[in-house]
Amino acid sequence: MRSRAPKPAPSPPWPAKPGLHPRNRHAGGYDFPQLVKISPDLAPFVVRAVHGGPSIDFADPAAVKALNRALLLQAYGIRGWELPPGYLCPPVPGRADYLHHLADLLAASNGSVIPRGPGVRVLDVGVGANVIYPLVGHGEYGWAFVGSDIDEAALASATRILAANPGLETAITLRRQPDRGAIFAGVLGSGERFDLTLCNPPFHGSLREAREGTQRKWRNLGRGTSTKPLLNFGGQGVELWCEGGEAGFARRMVAESRAFGTQVLWFTTLLSSSASLPAVHRALRQAGAQEIRTVPMAQGQKQSRFVAWTFLSPEAREAWQSGWEGL
Repeated sequence: MRSRAPKPAPSPPWPAKPGLHPRNRHAGGYDFPQLVKISPDLAPFVVRAVHGGPSIDFADPAAVKALNRALLLQAYGIRGWELPPGYLCPPVPGRADYLHHLADLLAASNGSVIPRGPGVRVLDVGVGANVIYPLVGHGEYGWAFVGSDIDEAALASATRILAANPGLETAITLRRQPDRGAIFAGVLGSGERFDLTLCNPPFHGSLREAREGTQRKWRNLGRGTSTKPLLNFGGQGVELWCEGGEAGFARRMVAESRAFGTQVLWFTTLLSSSASLPAVHRALRQAGAQEIRTVPMAQGQKQSRFVAWTFLSPEAREAWQSGWEGL
């Protein structure tokens, strides 16, 4: 009797997320049954989407928070991830992508080997109440993090999250930036070294711009208008806008980074808009950066990128990276 070819495994009822980094745990989409099993608080928010499978209403802040809480618990075992009302609730897959691309940046000059473990030190500029980058970066690669912020309430929230997860307080250190006009000064100690800095700068140039952006997103979601200055992922003023928007913030970061050029291997910052690139690249050339890289990222239709720069010569970088041997 002729045997039949085995039937292919059925596709999961949740759509994949094109464009995510191949190491991203969420590139295959969200396994809602498993997420609900591990985090029952998500169950009331699960609905049937147009593709026929389970999803949530991404215009509902409570649903978004419940989903990201479940993702962090499922992927990294993070418990007690609670945020104060109104603070930014980050989409975990996109934040993880930045970290995976940063790992590739380090590996590119390390024989394609990603350095892992606490010997790799990362500074998160603007760690926020959610402390998302240190949580994911330590969970994926074991890196040690310092998270800085000007907001005392945000740092208090981040402290509570770390305290709820034994062991993280030794891997992730929080520091308050005492000067609202500074980025690295007042945070980096004399002689202290970091392999990477990362930052997700405020996008808008004013509160008015932030509100107008919210209105556009509400209309795109088919929800009409809202009087609230925040959207489904929330955000305080300092998280959403600053003078000059993201390009202005990045230029200030570039200017200040020069003074710390021997203490950091790679400075990096996200840029949501490609229109910000020319001004930032010009500032980097004027500052004397030895090498500048722009790394594209994508999540579905959303396009993003980060800019990385170093003031170290190739010889100095090689000597720096020799300390990764055995990591």
